[in-house]
Amino acid sequence: MDRSRPVEVVATDGSPAAARALGERLVAAVAGHGPAILPTGPDDPPPPAVLTSPVPPGVAAVVTTSGSTGTPKAVRLSGTALSASATSTAARLGGEGRWLLALPAHHVAGIQVLLRSARAGAPAAVMDLREGFRPDAFAAAVAEAYPPVSRLSLVPTQLRRLLDDAGPGLDALRRFDAVLIGGAAAEAALLARARTAGVRVVTTYGMSETCGGCVYDGVPLDRVTVEIVDPDATGAGRIVLGGATVAEGYQGPADPAFLPGRRFATSDLGRLGDDGRLQVLGRADDVIVTGGEKVPPAVVEQALLDVPGVREACVVGVPDPEWGARVVAVVAGADLDPEEVRGQVAPRLGRAAPRAVRVLDAVPLRGIGKPDRAAVRAMWLAPREY
Repeated sequence: MDRSRPVEVVATDGSPAAARALGERLVAAVAGHGPAILPTGPDDPPPPAVLTSPVPPGVAAVVTTSGSTGTPKAVRLSGTALSASATSTAARLGGEGRWLLALPAHHVAGIQVLLRSARAGAPAAVMDLREGFRPDAFAAAVAEAYPPVSRLSLVPTQLRRLLDDAGPGLDALRRFDAVLIGGAAAEAALLARARTAGVRVVTTYGMSETCGGCVYDGVPLDRVTVEIVDPDATGAGRIVLGGATVAEGYQGPADPAFLPGRRFATSDLGRLGDDGRLQVLGRADDVIVTGGEKVPPAVVEQALLDVPGVREACVVGVPDPEWGARVVAVVAGADLDPEEVRGQVAPRLGRAAPRAVRVLDAVPLRGIGKPDRAAVRAMWLAPREY
């Protein structure tokens, strides 16, 4: 007897109505009722047939992700894993709470907000994102939410906009008991600025394959494990996450990233600090090898962000006939001189320092706020000047 479960595509358009409808179907799917759901966003093309093929009976959601190669994949998330993630999050944050959804509902972080709030007994309040994320609209969504909201997930770009606005949106942000920051690396200066402003930020690390964030402020959630495999002399190696929140795999052929013992080999490098907390150093495939030295872009970006006036930074490698690759960077900020910026980080970074720096109005982003390294690399390779 075939016990496989059909997959239903649930379209979202950024509206509260669409997000609420997705939340209802998601809750039912996690409870084992009806089909598994595959949420899509307003600009997504119709998913190919392989992504909507039937799934094993325990799978509740199929979430698409670009992965490390940019090739779309679809992650099978079981109801058990999603429930474990929601339960562990509540335990880490000191109990249940009502959430505000200010992220795209079809991303893994969005469906987690919908699930966590439903498990707490009140559907999530939903911000209308059809015209994008604006501080004034965020403030209005918080003010209109009833029952009141106390939990929130944001990406660093949204946090920066609210801090820069310094108006009602920031006042609303201060009301939350916990503001989870994930989806992309959040620089230390941004987090410090938020905490100084009275925002209770919690950094998260994870991906669709782990039901979203599963390491909070460097510490894994309950029933989650962190390993560093093949570490180098500095203790840096590939991050492997394991435990109750790991997905069932991808739609399609088995993938070697899913390891025995319910573990997932990420594409990220990290190390465990002296305090045992995970330090994420960036993607393994972003590492720049220049003159035989391995340079993680995240290390260089953090140094650039420590320069006064630098608001954003993105570091890439471009071909070099002598060094194999050379480190270059783009930064965004007020009244910046590229040579002065480079001069301030060169003594600290040595051979890892960028050979050249360009100043932009804003660093290109992709998805929900990650630096678009491909676009930055194209800038440097193009024959024209930027």
